[in-house]
Amino acid sequence: MLLRFVILLLCTLVAPLQAATIHESYAFAQLGEPKYAANFTHYDYANPAAPRGGKIVMAVTGTYDNFNRYASRGNPGVGTGTLYDGLFTTSDDEPGSYYPLIAQSARYPSDFHWMEVNINPRAQFQDGTPVTASDVAFTFKKFMREGVPQFRVVYKGVRVTALNRLTVRIDVPKPDKDLILGLLTLPVIPEKFWRDKKFNEPLSSPPLSSGPYRISNWKLGQFIEYSRVKNYWAANLPVNRGRFNFNVMRYDYYLDDNVAFEAFKAGAFDLREESSAKKWATQYRGRNFDNHQIIKETTPNNASTDTRWLAFNNEKPQFSDRRVRQALSLTLDFEWMNKALFYGAYKRTSSYFQNTEYAASGYPDADQLALLAPYKTQLPAALFTEKYAPPRSSGSGYDRAGLLKALALLKQAGWSIKNQRLTNDKTGQPFNIELLLRGGSSNEWALPFQHSLARLGITLTLRQVDTSQYLRRLREGDYDMIGSVYLAMPTPSTNLQMNWQSDYIQSSWNTARVKDPIVDHFVKAIVAQQGNADALLPLGRALDRILLWNAYMIPMWFNAEQRLAYWDKFSHPAIKPAYSTGLDNWWYDVNKAGRLPADRR
Repeated sequence: MLLRFVILLLCTLVAPLQAATIHESYAFAQLGEPKYAANFTHYDYANPAAPRGGKIVMAVTGTYDNFNRYASRGNPGVGTGTLYDGLFTTSDDEPGSYYPLIAQSARYPSDFHWMEVNINPRAQFQDGTPVTASDVAFTFKKFMREGVPQFRVVYKGVRVTALNRLTVRIDVPKPDKDLILGLLTLPVIPEKFWRDKKFNEPLSSPPLSSGPYRISNWKLGQFIEYSRVKNYWAANLPVNRGRFNFNVMRYDYYLDDNVAFEAFKAGAFDLREESSAKKWATQYRGRNFDNHQIIKETTPNNASTDTRWLAFNNEKPQFSDRRVRQALSLTLDFEWMNKALFYGAYKRTSSYFQNTEYAASGYPDADQLALLAPYKTQLPAALFTEKYAPPRSSGSGYDRAGLLKALALLKQAGWSIKNQRLTNDKTGQPFNIELLLRGGSSNEWALPFQHSLARLGITLTLRQVDTSQYLRRLREGDYDMIGSVYLAMPTPSTNLQMNWQSDYIQSSWNTARVKDPIVDHFVKAIVAQQGNADALLPLGRALDRILLWNAYMIPMWFNAEQRLAYWDKFSHPAIKPAYSTGLDNWWYDVNKAGRLPADRR
């Protein structure tokens, strides 16, 4: 009898261990399988035979005052977010895959309750000291204690522990694959450098780093220069082979984009990505273009792409009514702007998952309706019966029908025109808005928008500030409206939390500052279903539909193509990555440079 009891007890203890199958892998994917097999030698879009050398000079609009990308104040220098390597890195031709960089491989159970990561024994910082599991654990603790508040919210209850010199363990409160994968690309910072420094404070000199480039020369606010680390330990890893080929990458700062453009044409810097379609169509002309010393190159944007929106600060009382937000959306005359200002080069933004299968196109299908049905009385009725489409004007520059519709919505929301000013029927306060603009950027669309609002009796003040002040006000939510670039999202990911969830209202990503329990519910459902492609498709589309019909932001546009101009002394692989410019894969071409004037080589 006693023997039987012991056997039963042992079976009870062993059963859970048998159920938790342990896997080991070199790479991971949020959905499906990674594109590149374990024995891959380089990314398809990189040329492993690319020569190394030369220099490339680029321009940045604005200024900078420190070298800590993760400081909670100040304006970090361009590129400072790439100074550190992570355990794993991503590829630019597939969404949501992770390949080893500092790490070699990882062990994990089927439910992703924990993960143990093996660190490459050759991994080192730029001073030659090794990267250890202690550095990884220290990094996580530093982000938790001194990083942005959103990080602490996301990773509450997570533990990162150094098991030995080259093994680090990640434990999460409950099984969560996406939560663990999100930590794999966390930049690993050196404990020896940061131990006695505040991670949330600016740095006036470059930190000890680990990536392929180090900051070698700078003048705060004017330029910053990166030099390739010639003994970079990871240069020949598959994820890096054929990449990071320039010996020097320099960024010069200009306070005005028009000045920067003239400097480019004169040869002061080498490469420019043009955001203004009008400028591309009318000003990229002259001798250096005619003789092909400057190359113009366009690439269609067919993959998930960044989109532009005009965000309401939804915490402001004047925007609390959806009808007001809808009315103001009707005043942005995209059709006229695209014709008169942008030479037809833009397409109208129509989704937060632009150019993906998650976009809420057409009518909601049965799967979406099942998800949305419990909230039918709280959501706009049209969401269930109509296709969403952004407002469309006549393109004449005076869309009287759209303005009349906007005025009707404003009247329904309790606003009336008195003495040619739109005023609140209850308080008598006029409708005034301040639009926050970044100084030196291209804002030619703002004046027509201001003029359209004036026809409704709304006063729009354009407040243009320098980059540092702009970032401060963005972080503090100190604006009525602000232009917002919504970063491409190939799949509904956990990043949606920082974009939309109430818990992350202080996130500078949540430019619309939305606090909506229905949005919260769908974001949390998406987070819970990471890795489940069948569940994510209707959830993503349903969330997109909710956000669009609630008009939290005015849809603006996205580039139908990428526009690059550069002096003809560079080459790049024939294959362009779908999700990036691909500049990391370019190289200095000595033969092409030899055909340029001596001062342009």
